[in-house]
Amino acid sequence: MFHIQNGSVKLVVASPRGKQAVIAILGPGDVFGEGCLAKQSLRMSTATAIQPSTISRVNKGPLVRLIHQEPTFAKLFISYLLSRMGRIEEDFVDRLFNFSEKRLARILLLLAHFGKESRSETVHRGFNQEHLAQMVGTTRSRVSHFMNKFRKLGFVDYNGNGALTVHSGLLSVVLHE
Repeated sequence: MFHIQNGSVKLVVASPRGKQAVIAILGPGDVFGEGCLAKQSLRMSTATAIQPSTISRVNKGPLVRLIHQEPTFAKLFISYLLSRMGRIEEDFVDRLFNFSEKRLARILLLLAHFGKESRSETVHRGFNQEHLAQMVGTTRSRVSHFMNKFRKLGFVDYNGNGALTVHSGLLSVVLHE
């Protein structure tokens, strides 16, 4: 298993025909490769750093001992895993029932870690429209179209360093039925 200390990692799954989909973008504090705890011999996804990152390997033996010996840690770890499973389930439902514009808005808000108190948040550098298209399940040109629309509406801003700022108005795209 691996722990992200800083930076960002994308998890990608591929079909036998070579079609790829980004299933998660992980950041500081997140873990991946936890399937090893369930004796999963086949990796379900490929992890790739999308910006300079510091990632630590967590050996299975000490982790399993810690889970068995420290109930507080075990509860936190299980809570983290359940939260991540819930997010993946929400993403799946989003892909089934929502249009690509709404899916993109939701992903941008998630990537910006948009909170209840937030008015605007900056998305980490290193995300490009191709990553977003894979996450949304559409083409890069559609993402470009929607990003231009969001920018014109004042929902997002780009700065000269390539950072993207997401504003609270983008919530209206997600909440609008």
